[in-house]
Amino acid sequence: MPARSKGEVGARIAYYRSVMRPKMTQQQLAEAACIALGTIRKIERGERGVSDGTLEAIAEALGIGPARLHADRVPAHTRVHDALPALSAALATYDIPEDGPIRPVHELREAVAAAAQWRLGAQYTRIARHLPDLLAELTRAYHAAPAGSRGVLAGLLVRAYRSADAVAYKFGARDLSARLIELMRWAALEADDPLLSATVAYVRTETFFAAHAHGAGLRALEQALDAAPSPVAPSEKAATGALHMRAAVVAGRARDVSAAATHLDKARGLADQVREDVYFGTAFGPDSVRIHEVSVAVSLGDEHVGRALEVASEWKPPKDLPAERRSGFYIELARAQLWSGFSDDAFESLKVARHIAPQHTREHPWVREDAARLRRLKRADVETLTNFAEWCAAI
Repeated sequence: MPARSKGEVGARIAYYRSVMRPKMTQQQLAEAACIALGTIRKIERGERGVSDGTLEAIAEALGIGPARLHADRVPAHTRVHDALPALSAALATYDIPEDGPIRPVHELREAVAAAAQWRLGAQYTRIARHLPDLLAELTRAYHAAPAGSRGVLAGLLVRAYRSADAVAYKFGARDLSARLIELMRWAALEADDPLLSATVAYVRTETFFAAHAHGAGLRALEQALDAAPSPVAPSEKAATGALHMRAAVVAGRARDVSAAATHLDKARGLADQVREDVYFGTAFGPDSVRIHEVSVAVSLGDEHVGRALEVASEWKPPKDLPAERRSGFYIELARAQLWSGFSDDAFESLKVARHIAPQHTREHPWVREDAARLRRLKRADVETLTNFAEWCAAI
């Protein structure tokens, strides 16, 4: 058994032993399973492997099925992860695409729009399955088009790259995500559309989140705001407002209270001038800003967390908002509730997030962290919370 598997199995044994009511000690488990205490200790520390017979004896002593101890619950073995190599291959040939069919532009536009809807609906498996071929086809179309007609196709590439990036980023393929963002920046320049460039700046913030370089991320967004067109038309107001919305969250992560408040106020002012909708792939409007107000409060932490609870007590995201954004609201709210000592409410919020967008919720690192913490606190029904923690790979 590989060392990694030993550690995973041992950690699960220790976990299930700790959640027994009453808690089972290593000595009690050893006696119930008829296994030496030293063996149990080594297994839990990941220092020794476990035979099938030993695993069955331990599982029986714990009152659970052996599959709960040896099944690989890490989300790397999903259809999404299996599709990532094909996505990477499509990017590798962005400048030298293979020969193949090319649909008319209007059909490509429809395909890109469908992928954007999958992203907003957190349907990541569909994106992973279809985007490699779509990106390859868009690349062929771009290179086959006359030089003066490539702008539209470059714009479609930006949108398609963004949908692919949602999968790469949320499933932990950070290098692939960074590559996608660089290709988005290249394609946006080719499209020569300042609003598309604003969209790319919005998405690029992921790289700063991943690196915890929040100060640099804030500077990048403020530079993008300086370069954005004056917000006159609704689409321009939405693009600028989305950048302010994102900047407020980044400022919150940087613990810059003043900048967070300034950007949130500007986003709110622009949101009041447009209707809630999806602009250039980003949901923006009064409801989206409310959701980001919760996110900013959680990012700032400490005494600011209460503001997240206040917003949630007065308002809930309407069902016509994109599923990814609504589930994000409840994930953020759960963290605020957990920090404030409302463990039961936090678990309810996590369950709501799961109901709205299962894939988005399952892959969110905060969900795994908070589910694991709730299990340690034992503030909810043990079996229900254990099942949730297993589902999101928190154990």
